[in-house]
Amino acid sequence: MTAAAHRCTIVPPFVLDRLAEQGHEAARRSLALDTLHRDNRLATALPAAAPAPHLTRTIGDARHSQRLPGRTVRREGGAATPDATVNRAYDGLGATFALFEQVYGRHSIDGAWLPLDATVHYGRDYDNAFWDGSRMVFGDGDGVIFVDFTSCLDVIGHELAHGVTQYTAGLDYQGQSGALNESLSDVFGSLVKQYALGQDADRADWLIGAGLLAPGVHGVALRSMKDPGTAYDDERLGKDPQPAHMDDYVDTAQDNGGVHINSGIPNHAFYLLATALGGSAWERAGRIWYDTVTGGALAHDSDFTAFARATVAAARARFDDIAANTVTAAWSEVGISTT
Repeated sequence: MTAAAHRCTIVPPFVLDRLAEQGHEAARRSLALDTLHRDNRLATALPAAAPAPHLTRTIGDARHSQRLPGRTVRREGGAATPDATVNRAYDGLGATFALFEQVYGRHSIDGAWLPLDATVHYGRDYDNAFWDGSRMVFGDGDGVIFVDFTSCLDVIGHELAHGVTQYTAGLDYQGQSGALNESLSDVFGSLVKQYALGQDADRADWLIGAGLLAPGVHGVALRSMKDPGTAYDDERLGKDPQPAHMDDYVDTAQDNGGVHINSGIPNHAFYLLATALGGSAWERAGRIWYDTVTGGALAHDSDFTAFARATVAAARARFDDIAANTVTAAWSEVGISTT
């Protein structure tokens, strides 16, 4: 059994493009790596032998090379190492597994106990992290624009959630379906962090990559689900281009049709729903989104409207008409009709 995958990075290409144009060497090298990988379609085979029915993590160290998986430095159940990056990656894989297993009853990323593998210290000053269809890969950042990519739990959750989408809805990484793919990763990345911290929706920061920007960069994160378009405004990075409403939808050929840009619209819809429902976002809003992505109602090229309608149906099936109406209202606030 195989599943189609696309190599998905947390830092959008247009951010690295801008930095490279300004002569930022680490961004130029990072962009070259990402460009090499970006259009690769991967077929990820499930393990030939049945995986063990429990969490299984392996962390590799690339030692600043581009060779994967790198030297194994920590396995499941092994003691913490002197390398904080290794330990953060290990813990982040565990926290992501915990959300899906404990809240949604999903046995790892594929639902069938897929081992969770990661490689740290990839490349030299690599300004990104990615899911390659079978493993997480983390750069150390350059220390000028970005710090170590294992430093943000929601970044780890975001990238692994691409694997969940890969094994379920299989949304195309292009246009609106690609923006939904990115948004689902932001949603579940945020929920991984909220669940680990025990935060209700009204206490969460709703930021993706808070703490990832190096000191001196004018911004708080890569994206804001609460207020898309406000995560950063920096001379080097530019201004966060995410819209929060369909009136401001960005038509572009860049970034696979704006997958990291227009994801702000479904991101904001989820934030509005989660805060309207109140309590722990993973319990109701997250359950509705999880049911939608795993329930078989989505086509590989589903657009925002198709996804919104599927969430309304999922809310009604899981909960009641009140929940469904709340979902409808959230989508309406971002300019998407579900009727």
